[in-house]
Amino acid sequence: MYTKAVGPACCFMLTLIGAPVASAGEGGYFITYSHQMEEPDNLEISLITTTSQPDSGHRFLNTLTEFEYGLKGWWTTEVYLNGQTTGSESTLFTGYRWENRFRLLPREHWINPVLYVEWEHINGADKSLLEVVGFDAIGDLLNPNSEARREKEREVEAKLILSSNVKGWNISENFVAEKNISHAPFEFGYAMGVSRPLALEASPKPCSFCRENFRAGIEFYGGLGTHEHFGFQPGTSHYVAPTLAWQLPNGVTLQISPGFGVTRSSDGFLLRVAASYEIPQFARSLRRMLR
Repeated sequence: MYTKAVGPACCFMLTLIGAPVASAGEGGYFITYSHQMEEPDNLEISLITTTSQPDSGHRFLNTLTEFEYGLKGWWTTEVYLNGQTTGSESTLFTGYRWENRFRLLPREHWINPVLYVEWEHINGADKSLLEVVGFDAIGDLLNPNSEARREKEREVEAKLILSSNVKGWNISENFVAEKNISHAPFEFGYAMGVSRPLALEASPKPCSFCRENFRAGIEFYGGLGTHEHFGFQPGTSHYVAPTLAWQLPNGVTLQISPGFGVTRSSDGFLLRVAASYEIPQFARSLRRMLR
């Protein structure tokens, strides 16, 4: 089952490499959000995969298909469709997420705040690890799909995003709060990232391997317990993950990030790979096609 899922994912990425699309937005992070918003009326489509083989568990491949649309210059909305396959178990659809980000200040400032609100309707078999909150731990990845899929998770998540651009560097901090609407306490987490293009000046001619096309960084993320036991408590998981993004001349962006767990509760190693492209003026182009 695992190999059946890898094949379509690889084909999708190869298709993206040859797609004649517009320039994608600023990349670099998988977990941390910056104040970068999608351009109004632009649609970005991404495939994000996460794979790992936890100790005493089977290797899994989680796949997210993301549709990100710029409604306004200050408002970006996204829909995620989630699925995963686990070796020797099964392949299944695990749910969806609907995310909205609102930029609170219209102009560039030293610190740029963004409010993030998300609705999640997923089941316990989801292994996307888009955020780590509360006491999320490696044990959550070991439950068999047949049992984990029965757990329904309907959650509201909020983030305060603070982001700054300083001499080519982006520095971003996220504070995460999450609540299951039916039970469980408030859970908290964090994410922090620093990234920079390998070169700030663009080359006079388009090229694939110019240094300015690459953006390198590192991010840190983990859980901060609950409202009853808040902070870096024993049993919380924490990760460090270098990141690299490559923006091709045709607008396609490829990203990769190996992640390393730094506590006993963390998964030892996660590998994330993503491919995305952007359709400029999507609504206008759609109206023209339908005429």
